This record gives sequence, structure tokens and C-alpha cells, in this order.
Amino acid sequence: MSEKIVTAAMVAIGDELLSGKTKDKNIAHLADMLTTAGIELKEVRIVGDDEADIVAAVNALRERYTYVFTSGGIGPTHDDITAEAISAAFGVPCEYDDEALRIMGAVYEARDMKFTEARKRMARMPRGAAHIRNRVSVAPGFTIGNVHVMAGVPSIFQAMLDWLLPRLETGAVIHSRIVDCPYGEGTIGEGLEAIQNDHPDTVIGSYPKFDGETYSTQIVVRSRDTEAIDRAVLAVNAMLSEISAAQSTKVQR
Repeated sequence: MSEKIVTAAMVAIGDELLSGKTKDKNIAHLADMLTTAGIELKEVRIVGDDEADIVAAVNALRERYTYVFTSGGIGPTHDDITAEAISAAFGVPCEYDDEALRIMGAVYEARDMKFTEARKRMARMPRGAAHIRNRVSVAPGFTIGNVHVMAGVPSIFQAMLDWLLPRLETGAVIHSRIVDCPYGEGTIGEGLEAIQNDHPDTVIGSYPKFDGETYSTQIVVRSRDTEAIDRAVLAVNAMLSEISAAQSTKVQR
């Protein structure tokens, strides 16, 4: 197993995401897939269909992380400007890709559909970019440098990611264990902080729940080291046992 830490960020692009007209599904899917592969998603930005904003986000993130993934803005309409924006970010021309035109033209011909200028827009990409294959609608995404540009439609985004992910360098997988805690965060907060301080090789998260009557907490312990997780979970369970014993004593009194 690789011990290298591989990081990633995502830029989700589209005015419709910021307006609430479209509910993003790609962020959660990317996070799940990257975690399984051992790539740590560290940051997500949502930007509108504005070239300057896309350029600023991509350039900031590609300097900080191993990979940057984008979704949205590579379709056939006038507001699909991601290809131009990524080209501007890398300082190269945005141009029609001959191979993309060939693949897409053959598909439209087989379907007896006109290969319109609007559809040809989906064959534009930065000069020197490599294709990300798309088994759903054929029009490719593309990779340039450490930036991977994919469609916003969830089924197409997922298909592109399925093709891309096995071709990327991955790192040490982050493991996790869940401890269901019957107490609210106010009861366990101080003890959980002490456990986190005592186990710096883990990341301990607490997620409150309320069922309408009582509060509880789901505690999640994460680490690349399963033995470190085991030690932290033992400490969490010991803390919960102490709280239970203390509350039982109060009831008896």
C-alpha cells in the first residue's frame, strides 16, 4: 500500500448551482470515489459562469493540491465557457480538437443527426490537452496539467470519473470507524477533545443527531493507520463507559 499522501480539490461550475436551480450531486460522488481510492479531497469551490472566477479558482487550487477536478460548463451552449477558462488559466489557445471532432461527428452521423456548430463546441479544449473518455454521450472531457475537466450532468461526470480514476496516482487509504454515542455533544465534548489530543495520528469527528426527543452523536474516527483507529476507539468507548457509570450513580442516589 502506498504511503504517499495524494490530495485533490474540486471546482463545481455553473450559475445554476449558485441560484439553487440545480442541486449538485457531483461533489458527494467525487468525495466518495476519491476517499475509496486514497485521494484526500481537501477543498471544494463553487463558482458561476464567469471566466475570471473560474481562472482564479483553478489557478489557486492547482498550485496547492495534487489534482483539481472540475464539473460543468463544457456543453454546447453559449454559457459553457469552461474550456476557454481553463485555456486562459494555462495560457494556451482554446481550439477544436481533431480527434474529438472525428469521434463526435461519427456518432452524430450514425444517429442521423446534424453535427451543428453548437454541438461542435463540445470538441473545444486547451491546446495539448488529453481526452477523458465518455461512454455516455461520447463528447470527451479533458486533462491539462493536473486539472481534470468533466461534465456537469451527473451520469456523464460519473462515467468520466470511472474512466479517469484508475489512471491517476493514488495514496494511502483513509480508514474510518463509527461509534454510536447515546449522548449529546455537550456531554462528550471535553472528553472527546482530550482523546483527540492524546491521539494526534487520528481525526475524530462528532456529528449530532436529534430524533425529536433525545440527542445523540455519531463519532467517526479516521486515520491511515488502522491500529491508531483501534486505540482511539478504545479510548472513546472507555469515556462512554465512564459517563454511563457516572449517570447511573446519580440515578441511584
